[in-house]
Amino acid sequence: VCALLQSRPWQARIGSVARIRPLVVALAWVAQETLRGNTPFGGFPWGRLAFSQADSPLAALASLGGAPAVTFAVALAGGLLAAGVARLIRAGRSLDLGSRERRLGVVPVLGVCCLVSAAVVILAPALVPRPAAGPTGRFIAVQGNVPRPGLDFNAERRAVLDNHARATQQVAVSVRAGAQPRPDLVVWPENASDIDPTRNPDAANVIEGAMEAINAPLVLGAVLREPSPRESNASLLYLPGRGLTWRYVKQHPVPFAEYIPYRSFFRNFSDKADLAGDFVAGKGAGVFRVASRGGDTIAAGTVICFEVAIDTLVRDTVDDGANVLLVQTNNATFGFTDESVQQLAISRIRAVEHGRSIVHVSTVGVSAMITPDGTAHQRSALFTSDVLAADLPLRTDRTVADRVGPWPEIVAGGALVASLALLALSRLSRRR
Repeated sequence: VCALLQSRPWQARIGSVARIRPLVVALAWVAQETLRGNTPFGGFPWGRLAFSQADSPLAALASLGGAPAVTFAVALAGGLLAAGVARLIRAGRSLDLGSRERRLGVVPVLGVCCLVSAAVVILAPALVPRPAAGPTGRFIAVQGNVPRPGLDFNAERRAVLDNHARATQQVAVSVRAGAQPRPDLVVWPENASDIDPTRNPDAANVIEGAMEAINAPLVLGAVLREPSPRESNASLLYLPGRGLTWRYVKQHPVPFAEYIPYRSFFRNFSDKADLAGDFVAGKGAGVFRVASRGGDTIAAGTVICFEVAIDTLVRDTVDDGANVLLVQTNNATFGFTDESVQQLAISRIRAVEHGRSIVHVSTVGVSAMITPDGTAHQRSALFTSDVLAADLPLRTDRTVADRVGPWPEIVAGGALVASLALLALSRLSRRR
């Protein structure tokens, strides 16, 4: 669509309608991201324009219309810049003036207006407030590290579990000595225990021993061997003196990674089809509720890894009462690529979108404590063992984005259809 609208034949035919081309391009970009984020196999929303803007003034728009609003603004600004430059070049080429002085004195108004409009689109969102105040809870995120990066990161599953338990016990020594406050919640990442603690007493003892040592609730990522013969990617809540009390199962396993659609078919082309897992999808949002030292209730909304890129899954946890978000992930399979940094950027956009603090914790990094304004604190390095501790705001206020839900995408899709219809009608009328 973008290429069509910029083509020379269309530019010649649509006349004054050409002025809205940057708007149409922006709407088209939102529409294609919506389509790509929902289909096939549940979609793959990674790589959206919005997720590139964590350090941009445009990030503030997430609190008004979610990721679609940020994507729209990025595409609109780009379209305006392209239109402005194109018009300036076209104006310079079309002017047939007698002298260089006269050429320099001509101001191609429309092109300049496009460039000024782009600047306004980019800078104006800086005026949107990003409130971050609220009662706080004390959180500890444990990045235990793995023996080796790559696809065989969990070849030593017990070592990964022991790494996280050992780091937690070291913090517990500091807490008991009074060197730092006791946490309200300790968070381990996805795949912290690939040994099912509900079926392996030894793994359960390691987890409960670490939890009792620090005397605080513990949320950890684990692989459960259920429903047999399949598996579940789960987040488990352990409470001191009570053990495992609640669980959340990942609702959107990643296609061609955590499961293979039509595995028997793809096996005809590659035996690598059997490298992927066979994970089932969970049902319902996961919100773990524990009491904080200050008497407030921590309602921790859990999303696992790839789910942070899916609008509805993150929104559902907030709708279910989450006042803080936990993003548990395992980036070990991606080695030293930029995947970890990209995922952290997505969490930062989500923090602004929902006005929630986020504990973003990975087995290998990059982990960080994110405040509701989207700022990442205590950012860790890749493939190191680290422990992050912070008092994070617990907010219950709902943002505009929470209230409007999916409507920005719906409106963008409708506006795109209307704009294309207008262009088509204009073309037909000119033919007549």
